[in-house]
Amino acid sequence: MLAARIAAQYHRGMRLKLSFALGLCLSLTAETHAQAPAAADDMAYCGQLSALYRRYLGNTGEGRTFPDVAAATAMAECERGNTAAGIPVLEKKLRDARFTLPKRG
Repeated sequence: MLAARIAAQYHRGMRLKLSFALGLCLSLTAETHAQAPAAADDMAYCGQLSALYRRYLGNTGEGRTFPDVAAATAMAECERGNTAAGIPVLEKKLRDARFTLPKRG
């Protein structure tokens, strides 16, 4: 009788833990899928900013003797997928040079 009661408690506890783990996995999966389009939009936007910077500001000519390390680092971050680090730097560099930024997203 005692063994049956212990077994029943064990199974109830395991079911509760399994239900919790399943719910957590499903919520994380849904969150990841919701973020995927935003991440793709950020990557595309970061690519556009990088292309603008490279085309118009990236050359070391015109009296500059060295490349802009902050911009180069920002473009590298974009290529790595770290758009949160790359986008603000490139936006500032382009705005400071009086460029109109491309539409986001």
